[in-house]
Amino acid sequence: MKKILIFSHALELGGAERALLGLLEAIDTTKYQVDLFLMRHDGELMRYIPDKINLLPEIPEYACLAVPIAQVLKKGKIRIAYGRYRGKKAAKKRLAALSVSGENDVALEYSHKYTLKYMPQIGDTEYDLAISFLTPHYFVTEKVRAKKKLAWIHTDYATVTVDADSQTGMWAPYDHIVSISETVTESFRKAFPSLSGKLVLIENIMPTAYLDELIGAFPVGSEMPDDGTVKLLSIGRFSNAKNFDSVPDICRRLLAKGLNVKWYLIGYGGDEALIREKIAEAGMEERVVILGKKENPYPYIKACDLYVQPSRYEGKCVAVREAQMLHKPVVITNYATSSSQLADGHDGVIVPTDNEGCAEGLASVLRDTALRERLIENTKKHDYSNADEINKLYQLAEG
Repeated sequence: MKKILIFSHALELGGAERALLGLLEAIDTTKYQVDLFLMRHDGELMRYIPDKINLLPEIPEYACLAVPIAQVLKKGKIRIAYGRYRGKKAAKKRLAALSVSGENDVALEYSHKYTLKYMPQIGDTEYDLAISFLTPHYFVTEKVRAKKKLAWIHTDYATVTVDADSQTGMWAPYDHIVSISETVTESFRKAFPSLSGKLVLIENIMPTAYLDELIGAFPVGSEMPDDGTVKLLSIGRFSNAKNFDSVPDICRRLLAKGLNVKWYLIGYGGDEALIREKIAEAGMEERVVILGKKENPYPYIKACDLYVQPSRYEGKCVAVREAQMLHKPVVITNYATSSSQLADGHDGVIVPTDNEGCAEGLASVLRDTALRERLIENTKKHDYSNADEINKLYQLAEG
């Protein structure tokens, strides 16, 4: 039986993490022995790891990478703290040299890059295939023994500033680089042209058993009451990428167009204070409702009238797929990868990214009952689980 190792960070609430559950769910463990190594045994999704998957023990050094450096020092991991400090200083210097002030992943990359030499090996097993599921991808390169190694892309590199010289060295040792959509593939090619020959497309596999278990878990009437309003829902990390800070203004515009809507937000993150500030500025305290972090978002999706993803950018949004799997009409903004997410007018609608254009597009969908019914019916004709994508992974493992 061939052996596969999958390396990732943790299992907190997030789209990439749910895609990882889908991958774990789909792998045939009668043919492959699958070990999962998580840097931190942390997150609400930990308990949904399939029983057939062998979760390896946590290694303290790896668990020191996503906590404050002061805590690392308290744990006595001096070398890890030193590596992270050096990485932080180097990233700051590099960002200044690149004249970067916006969205970037340089700090995270350098944190791993500068701690690499202080990390222990991950066991002594030699695997047939080792997968690094989330960037940065330094550890699987040097700390795992495997005949073949894959690294996964979940990011649209057209929207995030990277240190391309440094990251080329991070990606280059891998035999294959897995992209989740054609648009993500193209943006990666532009950022790293020398790595084009390594790219393979494997779309996100959705965790259907996980979804089926949770969909009818509880009623949400007290949080999303049937009060005569049209219920809009958006799910995602409270970050610049998701653009939830624009929701209050878009909602205000919908109300001005005569639409009786209430917009619910599920998620958490650093932009929560900004979103609340924008809610107050727009006077939308009764119309934009932050529900916060939800371990199980599916009953809320089931209860909404329209699922909206107003993002500035996405790799491939898992929450949109989940809404389609639950047969909800979906509207997304025209971010760079939107055309790979759905077929406009068939199983969803793409609207402009600016606030007025988004509001006008949403209003058109909300006023067109026949369109919404058509969107719902078309979702029932598709298998959004992408379960067959696992065969591509098998080909890479066997090749």
